[in-house]
Amino acid sequence: MSRSLLLAAALLMGASSAHAQAPKPTVWIGPPGTENGRSFRDLFEHPDEWKETRSMVDVLFYTDLNLKSQFKDDELRAWFGRAREWNLKLAMEVGALKEWGQTGEKCFKAEQANWEHLQSLGANFYAIAMDEPLCCAREHIHQTDDYAMQETANYIALVRQHFPQMLIGDIETYPSISIEEHKHWIEALQKRLAEMKVRGLDFYRLDVDWHRFTVQNKGSWQEVKTLEHYCRQKGLPFSLVYWPAGYPAMLRRGVADDSTWYVPTLQQGYDYLSIDGRPDQYVIESWVGAPSRCIPETADWTFTRTVRDFCQHFVKRTP
Repeated sequence: MSRSLLLAAALLMGASSAHAQAPKPTVWIGPPGTENGRSFRDLFEHPDEWKETRSMVDVLFYTDLNLKSQFKDDELRAWFGRAREWNLKLAMEVGALKEWGQTGEKCFKAEQANWEHLQSLGANFYAIAMDEPLCCAREHIHQTDDYAMQETANYIALVRQHFPQMLIGDIETYPSISIEEHKHWIEALQKRLAEMKVRGLDFYRLDVDWHRFTVQNKGSWQEVKTLEHYCRQKGLPFSLVYWPAGYPAMLRRGVADDSTWYVPTLQQGYDYLSIDGRPDQYVIESWVGAPSRCIPETADWTFTRTVRDFCQHFVKRTP
């Protein structure tokens, strides 16, 4: 075989190996928390009505506060057991820096007992996602980015100490925080954690208000793609929330319904894929009070129908 053919064969084998070793994307879902947790409850009380969708989902998450306030212990104990049977991982969206807990330590101490109680009921939590500590510092408690970084690092250190098996990720907003600011935040936080000898972030999640791309001419999917590339270069899984960013504005205008949840969520899928955007975590989450029904997956516009159709269109998994 000629030298050039040997080189081509080696490159092909290397490319095939890299492709085979690439991590599979995961699907995370966070149903609406309205009506005292009806959607979350429906997932467990009517399992046959989202069976196909469930086969496509890796992680089910909910806020720790809603798990505490909306459900009884007996319900959660049964549901946590069922999640294990389904091989469905559980995660929580949590506060790390909030108006009610303006240091990492205060936030953690306010949450720790609840987490331990949930674990005593059988919850095997896979991960937590911190709810916008940088955004909170800037917009709600009016502290500096350095303050946010240090307190977030303190919070992560406490979680690592008491719950060492849980993955920890950060959720932050865009375009209210620029891509360059995101990069600086990640660099500073990871550096501080390394100095503290604490393992760094396990994923970075972007919550994109993509309605502003057209309404305010601010931000773009191309910029989001640069952050995806940056995270991948750093070995940090990139996580992207999919949601109908224009829903609140349409609701104020009196024209929102369940289709206003479904159609834009899939539109975001098309838009990001159009620039070859492929996050490591596809996160389909609703905090806008819609859709009004979670199940069945076969009905128009339901939450599980949205997840099923989204996965069929956009989530390509390596065999």
